[in-house]
Amino acid sequence: MRPCRLFCLFIALLATVCASARAEISGASLVATANNPVFVTHAPGDKHHLFVVERGAQQGAPNNDVIADIRVLDLRTGAFAPQPFLSVNLPNTSGERGLLSMAFHPDYQANGKFYIYASREAYSGGNHASYVEQYSVTTDPMIADPASRSVVARFTQPQSNHNGGWIGFSPNDNYLYIASGDGGNSNDTGTGHTGAIGNAQDITGNLLGKMLRVDPLGDDFPADANRNYAVPASNPFVGVTGDDEIWAYGLRNPWRNSFDRETGDLLIGDVGQDNREEVNFQAAGSPGGENYGWRLREGTIATPTGGVGGAKPTDAVDPIHDYAHNGGSRSIYGGYVYRGPDPEVDGWYFFGDTVTRDVWRFRPDSPAATLERINDTLFPGGNNDFRVSMGEDAVGNLYVVSTGGSIYRIETDATAPGDFTGDGLVNVEDYTLWRSDFGVSASTADGNRDGLVDAADYSVWRDNADVSDPIEGAAVPEPSGWIILTGFISLSLAVGFMRWHFDRSRAQTS
Repeated sequence: MRPCRLFCLFIALLATVCASARAEISGASLVATANNPVFVTHAPGDKHHLFVVERGAQQGAPNNDVIADIRVLDLRTGAFAPQPFLSVNLPNTSGERGLLSMAFHPDYQANGKFYIYASREAYSGGNHASYVEQYSVTTDPMIADPASRSVVARFTQPQSNHNGGWIGFSPNDNYLYIASGDGGNSNDTGTGHTGAIGNAQDITGNLLGKMLRVDPLGDDFPADANRNYAVPASNPFVGVTGDDEIWAYGLRNPWRNSFDRETGDLLIGDVGQDNREEVNFQAAGSPGGENYGWRLREGTIATPTGGVGGAKPTDAVDPIHDYAHNGGSRSIYGGYVYRGPDPEVDGWYFFGDTVTRDVWRFRPDSPAATLERINDTLFPGGNNDFRVSMGEDAVGNLYVVSTGGSIYRIETDATAPGDFTGDGLVNVEDYTLWRSDFGVSASTADGNRDGLVDAADYSVWRDNADVSDPIEGAAVPEPSGWIILTGFISLSLAVGFMRWHFDRSRAQTS
């Protein structure tokens, strides 16, 4: 019986080893500190850099303008480029205004074009105007040309808040999607709002509270300074009642949204009024035209405040996930579906709440059954940063952004030890980061996570590095390979020990 018990013990031990090696979220590593960052993204084909959008800082006299920068972070060294990629002058960043996001054209490597979403001075009444602008990179890939600026779209915002603020290109159709809020104020009411139904439900001559879809490389309105784009013929309101640019409507403040880079599905994080926050889902094959319900609906319920709530419109689409305020204020920021190096985390959608500081994840095909709060895993010591946004790099790693300056990378336990840059390789670039951050207390080069980059972290890199091809060929065995190897060794030891014990027992009884 004893050999059997020993065998069972080793099998249990093996199961524990395999379970612990199962890839899951393991923490969040501080990769950089910026000045009031609100968004991060990557250029197509560039796995070594993050582009960090800073909302802007007041410069004081003589004109009290704001300078807002886009800065380039080198993930191999943890250092920013010596000068900004782009600097823009803005009149004001109070409220929810400022430089809010950016997007690279899918053909950026060939045409060098990228886009920003910014708050500028009003051109025709209102509080200010939202601008989507096109720029081009110079021959230096780290510096854009400010003189290349051209206006793609602009529209008046009646109040300082609910600007939306996100732009992005679909990986399926390569069109530019522009998220606009309802124009501010409470319950989509007041000056600058369509009285009977609000801006978000008004689809004629009103681009507020919408998701727009345009082709920024064309121009169907050469005589209109506000619209310098082409409208895709497949947009849902082309040829029927409704503004041709509108792709979806019924949104309150879609601050942060994303496309699933693998499927093309669109996920919209819409900030609620006083009761619900929500995540809306649009499948990649959708023909557009979805009505997400605001101002009649807040999440899955009739809007309880302002006397504007009502029955769900026949064409309205409920969010795939919403959550209650429970008496406190809340503010969702939409995130991303993970498509990074860890196959066990693949397909999970990550998002958070600025006010509660919560970060969650779920699988979009079963949100209620899979919803998981991951704060304690990401920040086991606690963290009160004012987190407002997420982003992803070219490899698919996800990042969390705080306006206090901190930019964190979400780590998984499938990340190869010594892969300090998170690009799926352990090579000379990781060594360079370790060397540059030696002595630093907060860095992804802290391989053993003891709070300091030191010689012990070099050992982590050295023991796992393959520098035969220091740039592209330094792959590390997949975690599944280590599991198989560990299991084989454990099983061999178990069998060997059982054989020894059985022979010893037989000798004693003979």
